[in-house]
Amino acid sequence: MSYIVDSHWVKDQIERLGENLVLADCRFVLGQSESGRNAYAESHLPGAIYVDLEKDLSAPVGEHGGRHPLPDPQLLAGRLGQLGIRSSSTVVAYDDQGGAMASRLWWVLHYLGHDKVSVLNGGFAQWVKDGYETTKVIPDPTPRTYVPQIREGLLLHAEDVKARLHRPGTILVDSREPKRYLGLEEPIDKAAGHIPGAVNLFWKEVLTTQGLWKNEEDLKGHFAQLPSDREIVVYCGSGITACPNVLALKSAGFADVKLYAGSWSDWISYSENPIATGSE
Repeated sequence: MSYIVDSHWVKDQIERLGENLVLADCRFVLGQSESGRNAYAESHLPGAIYVDLEKDLSAPVGEHGGRHPLPDPQLLAGRLGQLGIRSSSTVVAYDDQGGAMASRLWWVLHYLGHDKVSVLNGGFAQWVKDGYETTKVIPDPTPRTYVPQIREGLLLHAEDVKARLHRPGTILVDSREPKRYLGLEEPIDKAAGHIPGAVNLFWKEVLTTQGLWKNEEDLKGHFAQLPSDREIVVYCGSGITACPNVLALKSAGFADVKLYAGSWSDWISYSENPIATGSE
């Protein structure tokens, strides 16, 4: 199953799979916590459930863990089951934020051992542009039992990243916009800069100027500076916009890609952790 699917494929699967297909509306605007849910209430894909970035896919903020801590896997599995997702479901996630929020659900499900999950190319806007039906009807999903098969190797914590600093076999990828990576500005977190040794690959560069995902060959070109035989560790500000980079790297054929879920906001919560500024 492809990581990226188009609206025509989704339309066909709605008719073919019925309740075995789960459409997940992941629209969410950081700093405007109700905007995504309000957009969902106004119009969404037929049968789609709403998956809230902060209420469903993040744990409460603590001293460490970053601005969007990853919940305990068993709690994640329980919440997904309540939303009507089971281990055998085919899941298609979509948003209207370039795939950033949908990619978080994509990554979470992969982490829990789920393979049949994709992101809708172009999101809700592309679905509408292609002329397909939307609805205001909010479904009442039947609770399922979600049995996770956790892939521990996909997730890193601060101590894991610190142990890998300047390790020849590991490449750190910072997914934030260049000004934040360079330390020129920091509008969200309490310290500016990046993890020492990280290279900057802004996540939005995996998209075309039309807001669609680049194809496999273009993604390979985009990531050409990264050796394909290395361990790639991806982070961002809080573990959200790193996920589209993880998805794009996997689509480009990189095998060993890990997420530092706590990301920069977690890294700087440890006063002893080193900080770099400028280019690497």
